[in-house]
Amino acid sequence: MQARAIFEAAVAAAKRTGKAVVPEIMVPLIATKAELDLIKTRIDAMAEAVAIETEARVRYHVGTMIELPRASLRAAEIAQSAEFFSFGTNDLTQTTYGISRDDAASFLGTYISRGILTSDPFVSIDREGVGELMRMGVERGRAVRRRLKVGICGEHGGDPSSVAFCHDIGLDYVSCSPFRVPIARLSAAQAAIAKKEGGGQQAAD
Repeated sequence: MQARAIFEAAVAAAKRTGKAVVPEIMVPLIATKAELDLIKTRIDAMAEAVAIETEARVRYHVGTMIELPRASLRAAEIAQSAEFFSFGTNDLTQTTYGISRDDAASFLGTYISRGILTSDPFVSIDREGVGELMRMGVERGRAVRRRLKVGICGEHGGDPSSVAFCHDIGLDYVSCSPFRVPIARLSAAQAAIAKKEGGGQQAAD
């Protein structure tokens, strides 16, 4: 139903504007390539059905959210089918730590005050744990699909430290809630300038 709605809307928008619409369909919570392949087959079938019904073919991309540690570890396999990755860092943090973001506020303050954690991992990306899984996911995914588009979505996208880290590991974009967009854009620009001044190449938007 969701795939049909996307393809029908893309056809309608293209006819109305005269410009091609290229949807990016992102499948959440994938753990294995086989799981993504199963869903992708259904998406492809719906794209074909809509093309026959409307006599208009839509170009589209299918990718996945990386929200489970296993997905980061097996990113090379998943990238054989996924045309892009988006790290769902809220859920990746939950599944890496084994804690719920809804309950974390009741005890994370104690963890930080006692030195167990240096900061709230739901506010700023835990570079040593979650961040390492992200780095592995990027490297392994692009080893298979060199131009793999990779980004993040979640509240970390509006945290300056997290944005800088995403730039360092070569992400293409960050996504966050609307009120955090100005902070995200400023942080991305600062990270790009800092890397350029340091002799590196600008890698992220």
